[in-house]
Amino acid sequence: YSENDVVENYGYVYYKNSYLLTQLTAYPYIQLTVIAIFAFIAYLAFNYSRVAEQNRVWVGLAKETAHQLGTPLSSLMAWIEVIRDNPDVDRALVDELEKDVQKLRIVTERFSSIGSAPTLREENVALLINNVVNYLRPRVSSRIRIEVYILAENIRAMVHAPLFEWVIENLCKNAVDAMGNSGLIAIKILRGNEAKIFIDISDTGKGIPRSKINMVFNAGFTTKKRGWGLGLTLAKRIIESYHKGKIQVKSSEENQGTTFRISLNAV
Repeated sequence: YSENDVVENYGYVYYKNSYLLTQLTAYPYIQLTVIAIFAFIAYLAFNYSRVAEQNRVWVGLAKETAHQLGTPLSSLMAWIEVIRDNPDVDRALVDELEKDVQKLRIVTERFSSIGSAPTLREENVALLINNVVNYLRPRVSSRIRIEVYILAENIRAMVHAPLFEWVIENLCKNAVDAMGNSGLIAIKILRGNEAKIFIDISDTGKGIPRSKINMVFNAGFTTKKRGWGLGLTLAKRIIESYHKGKIQVKSSEENQGTTFRISLNAV
């Protein structure tokens, strides 16, 4: 060929990773994701185990407390009968003493119920609440009024009476602590839509700071100098886990008061 006969030809070579090599490139990310998932599952299992162990400790403590209360409680009931036979003792005083002993019996039953699914029965909610209020009125300051407003007829629900009464009592006692020596506790019982019962417990106390409203049901949270901060935590468990209802802070303003709302399924 002569110089003029040279033909210039150009070619292109295309190259990319093979399908297998592409898969191997993504393999470390997939492996890390799988490891992260297993680590997360392991964390959940450990956390659940720790919570379950704590619950077993609390249940054991509660049942042991109930067992220990049994013997002195039986003795007190016997002594009341001895005192009742004494004509020189005021009958009204003996009746109040008997109410306190019956209250101890109910407390013992509550402790015994912790850790086991309670049996729910159809109850008159207004009657149960009035039982609690009638017990508390003579045992709080005379300058604290407790009023019950029943805003509907035939308010009934499936509840475990001793545990439900404990929730109402706990909320009322918290209200008394928030008000100090004087104030008003208003309990309103009404029926809502979709076969719901609402129980609003309001006080004229110091209220809850807005920043702490979401913390009131956390275990250990308390604004008191004394106490373990377990009352509202247990109340939430009783209402939501056992009664399939709901408890919440409906409203609260500092130096104005707080309203808690309990929602239950009506019968």
